[in-house]
Formats: sequence, structure tokens, C-alpha cells
Amino acid sequence: MASLLSLSSAPLTRLAVVSNHPSSSFKGGSGSLRARPCLFPPAKLIQLKSRQRQKPTLVVSGKASSSPAVEQPSSSSPARFRLDNLGPQPGSRKKAKRKGRGHSAGQGGSCGFGMRGQKSRSGPGVMRGFEGGQMPLYRRIPKLRGIAGGMHAGLPKYVPVNLKHIEAAGFQEGDEVSLETLKSKGLINPSGRERKLPLKILGDGELSVKLTVKARAFSAAAKEKLEAAGCSLTVLPGRKKWVKPSVAKNLARAEEYFARKRAASAAASEPST
Repeated sequence: MASLLSLSSAPLTRLAVVSNHPSSSFKGGSGSLRARPCLFPPAKLIQLKSRQRQKPTLVVSGKASSSPAVEQPSSSSPARFRLDNLGPQPGSRKKAKRKGRGHSAGQGGSCGFGMRGQKSRSGPGVMRGFEGGQMPLYRRIPKLRGIAGGMHAGLPKYVPVNLKHIEAAGFQEGDEVSLETLKSKGLINPSGRERKLPLKILGDGELSVKLTVKARAFSAAAKEKLEAAGCSLTVLPGRKKWVKPSVAKNLARAEEYFARKRAASAAASEPST
């Protein structure tokens, strides 16, 4: 009987040992549990806060107004330009392309020139506009005539002067108006190719004094206004165009022939006495 009591008392002692476990810091039930704040915030939250700092603040007054909200600059002042912080804009400077420096240069084994052909060889290559032997584009398109095409047909042939400029130059009555007098007055200052060009009078403006005008050509309006003002006009002879001696001989013969015909017709028209 005593042995039975000793056996039944053994597990009771074990239970007592289990109950004597050292106590923890937690006291209370599941209702008193609370989460501790994380010491390391997530990366997304950091990026969001940095964006909010960069955005400028908007100041909106309480009164209703038609003007939009005024955007205030950020409180952080920009850095001053100094010699130690000057530099080019990002993307404005690029490294030169290094041809023939292997695969690491970025153009492959053939450096971007392809495998074969004339353009892949070393040397000068082909001229600009070359199309392999066929008629190139710059020879196929039509060409413009005159000054638009670079021809002499569109270049000026005279040094033009208007009547209003002659009036403003201060010529006195009876003075001579020619290329030399206009140069001395400072009215024209031809240079380059224009120094060999003759004078032409144009009809823009009015003339109030009688002058002696010598020029190579006169416009129709200028001739009419000068004659109305009582000016004397002198048309200077131009430089004769060079012709072949045989052509000059034929022109002289034709001139003699037509002169004889004019004299004969004038004699026939005179009344017989």
C-alpha cells in the first residue's frame, strides 16, 4: 500500500516542478497585446516623403478670387555658381566614337562599316553624291536660270538712282548730274563689280530744279518728269559688244545698204522743182 502511494506521488512532484518555471515579462491576456513601431521604415515610404518635400507649396487665400493659386518656391535656396561647381549640362558632352578598338567600343567586330565593299575599306572612300555610276541627283534635277541659278543674267546692269535722291542731294540749277558728281556728293558709293556699271535714272520722286543729266539709261517715268522740269537729258553711249570681224563686216554692209535706201526714199518723197 505504501508502494502504491509512493508511485502516485511521483507525477505530482513533476507537476510541481513544471509549475515552478521562471516567470516571463508578459502579463495579461491577448487583449493587452500591442505592436511595437518598426525602427526601419520601408523604402517606398522614404521615396514618397522625399517627393513631398520637393513639391512646391501652394498658397491659396481664403477669399474667392479669379486669379489662380500662386506657386511659392521651395524654402531651400539654390547653390551659387562658383568655379568649383561649374560644369556642363548633363547630356551636352558625349565621348567620341572610338572606331577600330575592339568589341568594347560598341560597334562590333567590323566597327560599323560592314563586312565587305568599297565603303568598308580604308582610304578616302567615295565622293559626296556618288550613286555608283548612275546619273546622280544633283545632275538629274533641272537648273534655274538667272541669279537664282548663279548665272550672269540676273546680275544688275546699272547703278540706279531715283529723282528723290537727286533732289535731296542739293544740286543747284544748271548743275550737271553724272556718275562722277553723284560720287562726289556721296549719294552713291559703288564697290566691287558695281564700279564698272553705268548710271540709270529712275522716276521715284519729283525734281524742282533744271539740271543737265547724263546717264546711260532713263526709265520712262524719269524721262517724262525730267522733261517736264526742263532738264536736258544726255544718253551716254554704251560699250560696244565685241563681234567677230566677219560679222562686223556684214553689219557695216547692211548699214550702208539701208542708208542708201533711206536716201533714195527721201529723194523720191521730195517734190520735183
